[in-house]
Amino acid sequence: MLELTMAAVSAADEGATAGMLMADAPSEPGAVLRVGRDKQVCRLSTPDDWLFVSRVHLEFLCGPDGGWHVSWLRGSQPDPSSEVRLTVGEYAQPIAYGGSVALPRGGSGEIVIHDRTAPRSVNVGFYHEA
Repeated sequence: MLELTMAAVSAADEGATAGMLMADAPSEPGAVLRVGRDKQVCRLSTPDDWLFVSRVHLEFLCGPDGGWHVSWLRGSQPDPSSEVRLTVGEYAQPIAYGGSVALPRGGSGEIVIHDRTAPRSVNVGFYHEA
C-alpha cells in the first residue's frame, strides 16, 4: 500500500495543514497515483491557477515487484517553472524533469514541488507500507 498526503502551501498560509488531501493505492503491479492540476486524471489535485504544476505533474507507479517509483512527467513547456525534490530522512535529492526515482520499501518521506517564481509549494508526503 502506498499512502500519499498533499498540502498546497503559499507564503500566506505556511505551516497550515487545513488543506490536506489524501490518497492511497495497493502495492499491485500497474497501480498508479497522479498529482497535478487535472482533477479528472489526478487523485491529488492542486489549485487550477498554480501553473507551475503541470496538468499531470507527478506519477507514482507500482512496478512488477511491488516497488513504487515516482516520475516527474514532462509538461507542455521545454523548461519547467518548478523544481522537484525528494527527501527521505536526512537524504535529499532533486528529481530531474522527465526523470524517475524509486521510493524506499517500507519507508516514508516527502516530495516537494517548488514554484521558481513565487513562494509557494506542493508538499506530497508518502508512506510505503511493506
